[in-house]
Amino acid sequence: MLRPRYRVTLCSDWQAGDEALMIALHARRSAASMLAWRAQHPARPLLLVLTGTDLYQDITVDAHAQRSLQLADRLVVLNELGAAALPQDLRAKVRVCLQSSTARDAAQPKTQRHLRALMVGHLRAVKDPQCYFDAARLLAGRRDILLDHVGAALDPELGEAALALAAAQPSYRWLGGCSHAQTRARIAAAHVLVHPSRLEGGAHAVIEAVVSGTPVLASRIDGNVGLLGADYAGFFEPGDAKGLARLLQRARDEPAMLPALAQQCALRAPLFEPARERATLLGLLDELLTKKT
Repeated sequence: MLRPRYRVTLCSDWQAGDEALMIALHARRSAASMLAWRAQHPARPLLLVLTGTDLYQDITVDAHAQRSLQLADRLVVLNELGAAALPQDLRAKVRVCLQSSTARDAAQPKTQRHLRALMVGHLRAVKDPQCYFDAARLLAGRRDILLDHVGAALDPELGEAALALAAAQPSYRWLGGCSHAQTRARIAAAHVLVHPSRLEGGAHAVIEAVVSGTPVLASRIDGNVGLLGADYAGFFEPGDAKGLARLLQRARDEPAMLPALAQQCALRAPLFEPARERATLLGLLDELLTKKT
């Protein structure tokens, strides 16, 4: 998105170059590079993108992440509610930039014989696969509700739990890590995407479901509400497996539910157009490079 107008260097750690501007991703992980940049280029712009675990976790406990907030000239959040997690005195520096997706997979005919739900998320605590596991167990008697899961076992214990559940319950399938293209195809083919995460900056799986016309059932956290809108009808409380199971049952049993959620998603889809994200990014860089404040 930036290269048509700027020369861009990507690096995991800044190497003391002579660039005009730094875009740092993640307050804690980029803390050392940000400090080095500010020491060498005290007057040059520094933009920090708060990607999720820093905004909703690190900045409350980590001194390096907190310092990054002060060093940055602008703070970018990836959902519409992101600024609420920051101290009041920093919110004037905040800009919202919703990530985009080029998915736009054509809507696929979907069987009426069953409901196929899909979770896309690596097996680690922050994504809360346990909530999905527990909902699957609660739905064990519903052979017309199938639950697929895409994601690598970053936590081996959760991987073992997924294997055990798949062996005990045929309606749950753990598909492991899949390529982006494979995952996008599964999102487009599912009746509904389930996103039970306990912490998110702005989940790309949710965005790709929305632009693919696949309704979403998501935990009511700021990272999800800030993408789907406060009035979205597909939320359940974080960790509430019973609430998720009830929504999945309704999605199967109430013919009007999924079309209503799909309509709400369709109204949000224009927010995730690549041209919109590009315009936001380029406008922010123009602002910083024209006049650093």
